[in-house]
Amino acid sequence: MVFLRRTMLRRCLLLSAMLALLLFVSSFWLPQSGFRECGGAWQPCLEIYPQTPAPPLVPDEAPPLIKECPGQSFQAWRLLRYLKSSRADADDILLEPYLQSWDQLLNFMESLGTMVSFFSQKVKEKVVLIRELSLKRTAEAHGKRGPSDRSGLQTPASYGLRSGAYRSVRSMVEAELKEGVVDFSRRTDSGCRTLLRLHRSLLWLQLMLEGLTEGPDANGQYKTPGELSRDAYRVALAPHHPWVLRQAAEFVFLSLPDRGFFLQLVCVKTQREAAPVLHAIIDALTLVHAQTQRILAEHGMLELP
Repeated sequence: MVFLRRTMLRRCLLLSAMLALLLFVSSFWLPQSGFRECGGAWQPCLEIYPQTPAPPLVPDEAPPLIKECPGQSFQAWRLLRYLKSSRADADDILLEPYLQSWDQLLNFMESLGTMVSFFSQKVKEKVVLIRELSLKRTAEAHGKRGPSDRSGLQTPASYGLRSGAYRSVRSMVEAELKEGVVDFSRRTDSGCRTLLRLHRSLLWLQLMLEGLTEGPDANGQYKTPGELSRDAYRVALAPHHPWVLRQAAEFVFLSLPDRGFFLQLVCVKTQREAAPVLHAIIDALTLVHAQTQRILAEHGMLELP
């Protein structure tokens, strides 16, 4: 009986320590300064203001094996469509469909449970920040006071992403360098620095999905999604995170659902059915990541603080 009580006490203490660590780490993930208040001269509340309605899409435009998944927010065919649209310009990445791709990836991440909000909330803040920067730039260029037109209607979140400095990754990089917005020695809320963080997270998701396509080991066992996410994290994100954040991330991966849940998210039932769907997504992610990598590398931005 004494041994049982001691075991239960140790488990309670361990759980308390994990929760305390996650709460402590969450302080690092609070919104950054710059564009977090509502009702400023140009600042929209993107949590309240509706985003631009997605352009009319039809599942038929996706590869034939990828179908609509009723009753869920993440749709693989939409993700593929946005990723493809982001590469419409040769040698560049269009920011509006790139961020729409992230909207879908956020749906994917948030489907995995509340613990994954440890990652998804910070990603969401960065998506919002780039949209806000584009709105600010467009409002200033047109002499507008805020995110509403003369009729008082709210300006869509993608209004500033259709033309000008924030139309594409290359145009944003060149504009921010010209204006001296990018700082190579300290942290800033520049679009380039924010994009770099999204870029690293994209690699994490890409590597994790690649792991889901791998076969079993010599003992016939598949790696769990938690193990795959942990391995991908150690390559893509851990080198850029402090020790305490890396330790907290390890706890998050323990909470991920099993492989069957991931298959369900892409509307398949078996590993064999999942392979072509996952490969289509991975190929699209790889192309977008590689092009973004080239642009950032050309301007020495792969290690912005």
